[in-house]
Amino acid sequence: LQLFCSFAQTFPWFGMDIGGTLVKLVYFEPKDFTAEEEEVESLKSIRHFLTSNVAYGNTGIRDVHLELKNLTMCGRKGNLHFIRFPTQDMLGFIQMGRDKNFSSLHTTLCATGGGAYKFEDDFRTIANLKLQKLDELDCLIQGLLYVDSVGFNGHPECYFFENPSDPESENCVKKTCCLDNPFPMLLVNIGSGVSMLAVYSKDNYKRVTGTSLGGGTFLGLCCLLTGCETFEEALEMAAKGDSSNVDKLVKDIYGGDYERFGLQGSTVASSFGHMMSKEKRDSISKEDLARATLVTITNNIGSIARMCAVNEKIERVVFVGNFLRINTVSTKLLAYAMDFWSKGQLKALFLEHEVSSLRYIGMR
Repeated sequence: LQLFCSFAQTFPWFGMDIGGTLVKLVYFEPKDFTAEEEEVESLKSIRHFLTSNVAYGNTGIRDVHLELKNLTMCGRKGNLHFIRFPTQDMLGFIQMGRDKNFSSLHTTLCATGGGAYKFEDDFRTIANLKLQKLDELDCLIQGLLYVDSVGFNGHPECYFFENPSDPESENCVKKTCCLDNPFPMLLVNIGSGVSMLAVYSKDNYKRVTGTSLGGGTFLGLCCLLTGCETFEEALEMAAKGDSSNVDKLVKDIYGGDYERFGLQGSTVASSFGHMMSKEKRDSISKEDLARATLVTITNNIGSIARMCAVNEKIERVVFVGNFLRINTVSTKLLAYAMDFWSKGQLKALFLEHEVSSLRYIGMR
């Protein structure tokens, strides 16, 4: 808090999480502008540009549904806006900052993520801006605790799925909750790749393990297999597909359940296992391939998370990350995996705001 506020004496206030796939930008829009601030033309221009649009260029999006209203930060009242665009467009963003003369208002911008290092020289040479780099996992934990404490515009930030044992049924419903006494918890951060943290207090955590098979893997494989171009398009395909046309299930091998070890016939025995058959390959759709890719990545993450939780003797698993944005299929699969393989001992928790906002808020 003290660190961010030392850089937040003048507006505009920004935080950036520069990831391997997406850049996530959060803007604090003050509602208590002073007379002096109202007269600054460049400040008015930036404020109007960001709050009057929901799309910027071809790829920038402001997620209006995530806006946090009437917050008090660093003694000022206002709203938080959440904006995202592909990391491959980062240089265009920096050039826009130069064109809007951002350095006349600020010389330092708070940033986290790997791109805070990768693009540091570009910010300095193109836009005359210095990056105040903060550790992304420190920011993540601090932000998670903060956003849970303030809630989501009068509603709890955290949620879980009731009756996760049947994720396709109407009985599997979303329920809100609060992270009271949250420690210890296993925090699973799903971005381009995945990091898993055992968190014992807000200042005491360790990275237990991770996997390179994350959201970037899902999108990359979907682009190769289906010809899609965006994460949204890939998820839309996956929602319409049937992964059992691609994956070999336990019942395809045993003719039913493998009762001795409690493996249901619908359990995936071999991801993409049917694709060794030319007949199967010729009959599947792009939607089936997208769904199978999503299930493969999600099951792998769930399996590793469950083993980490058992090894660390942690019963609460919190999943965050941009991979889970608009991705109900994966959240329900993760909830089912935690419940089934732990025999009800592990509960999967999720947040309305994914990791970008948590990291930004953690800078404060």
